[in-house]
Amino acid sequence: MMSNKVEICGVNTSELPVLSNKKMRELLKRIQKGDLAAREEMVQGNLRLVLSVIQRFNNRGEYVDDLFQVGCIGLIKAIDNFDLSQNVKFSTYAVPMIIGEIRRYLRDNNPIRVSRSLRDIAYKALQVRDSLVNKNSKEPTINEIAEELKMPQEEVVYALDAIQDPISLFEPIYHDGGDPIFVMDQISDDKSEDGIWLEGVSIHEAMKKLNERERLILSYRFFEGKTQMEVAEEIGISQAQVSRLEKAALKHMRRHV
Repeated sequence: MMSNKVEICGVNTSELPVLSNKKMRELLKRIQKGDLAAREEMVQGNLRLVLSVIQRFNNRGEYVDDLFQVGCIGLIKAIDNFDLSQNVKFSTYAVPMIIGEIRRYLRDNNPIRVSRSLRDIAYKALQVRDSLVNKNSKEPTINEIAEELKMPQEEVVYALDAIQDPISLFEPIYHDGGDPIFVMDQISDDKSEDGIWLEGVSIHEAMKKLNERERLILSYRFFEGKTQMEVAEEIGISQAQVSRLEKAALKHMRRHV
């Protein structure tokens, strides 16, 4: 019988052990007393956790081996810093640590170069953000983060924007069971195919064939340059509804042009 053997960094993933929560707590107690063998066993027993996390990043074009090694660094940091006095599962604490380590690696290796000083400001802002969330149990505003850092709000916004990963215009951002809404649906573009078409000589006659809501949506979208989210807020319906009505209205108008 063949086993599903997959090797990452020389590790046979099909043979990785699985530790119970009770066993992990026993190992963590030994680790805090300086037991290196227990630390090694704890690392080996949680490599499957690292594997599950790096699957979220498999579309970034990075080598799996590199992501795995970086994820292991996050795992080791989680093991060394875990507080046994807190009634929290180790995996609950470790996963954000592993994700954070991988995200730092991806940011530092981003082909769009960002200065070290700008990255430092962004990382400090993220640390302050996490601290304020833990303190106040709510998401802080940019202004609150800027006040903690004693920096202008614009500088914090610029730094945070600089470290964001670029995404595809075809990245789906919402799906309600019908047509998905993509990033490109939220970007107004005066040179888009539909925008150019709407400027044709038959526009006014075709618009008369639509109902009041459809005319309003197209007016907001193609004459005022609003995004679908902005239109949804203006007329009090969901973004998904705006997307469907917009597509239906354009299709209907084409039949009359």
